[in-house]
Amino acid sequence: MNLTPVVRTLLLINVGLFIVKALGIDLISTFGLYSFLSPAFAPHQFVTYMFLHADFGHIFSNMLGLFFFGPMLEQVWGSKRFTIFYFITGVGAGLLFLGINYFEASQLRDAVAVFQSNPTPESLELFLSDRGLLSQGDNFLRVFEDNPTDPAYRRGAVQLIQTYYEQQLAVPMVGASGAIFGILMAFGLLFPNTELFLLFPPIPIKAKYLVAFYGAYELYSGIYRAQSDNVAHFAHIGGMLFAFILVKYWGKQRNNFY
Repeated sequence: MNLTPVVRTLLLINVGLFIVKALGIDLISTFGLYSFLSPAFAPHQFVTYMFLHADFGHIFSNMLGLFFFGPMLEQVWGSKRFTIFYFITGVGAGLLFLGINYFEASQLRDAVAVFQSNPTPESLELFLSDRGLLSQGDNFLRVFEDNPTDPAYRRGAVQLIQTYYEQQLAVPMVGASGAIFGILMAFGLLFPNTELFLLFPPIPIKAKYLVAFYGAYELYSGIYRAQSDNVAHFAHIGGMLFAFILVKYWGKQRNNFY
């Protein structure tokens, strides 16, 4: 497969920055995408987060998708339109992710405020249990239950909850996955009957069915996200959503022109 100019450039930038990160230079703390409620948030992160990756598996899967599906889209649209598409879907993925994150983080912030107004062993147990953290705070909770009115333990409980809240805001999102899922959506819309051969399981499947499966899976995983799941499913959905809108809009423009 011949690499197209923009796809080649994107591959080089992503791989280059991954090597820089691997050399021990911290890029994520400044250029990863943080929650709107985090003091580390900055507008430029909507673009920069797309070029950073957490580990080798993360960048490998994203660049593989870009390598296989990107060139055909760039050949069809041209380099300018493909570049616009890539950045709009990537930024759109970040916007949807942070929108959902803001809703969730605001609820967490309110729950923290309610607890801090009256820190009791019962309310601490409820807070931890609702978030699947009961086993992590079990030792402190047992001691707190034996000393429910001790100011030191009440302060400790408040600090425990505050630390958890701050840790949630301190985790940035990185990766080109939103834009790559946008590329996958566009490919499925433009070449719906193209057969793709999967590795796991090793079967052929039409692009439109693969896109439908991924969309349903990401939506399900985003809504019913497990506590240990650190994948930004709503960013993937955001990339697919913005890709769908763009492809349909550009298709309508072309039809009107003709």
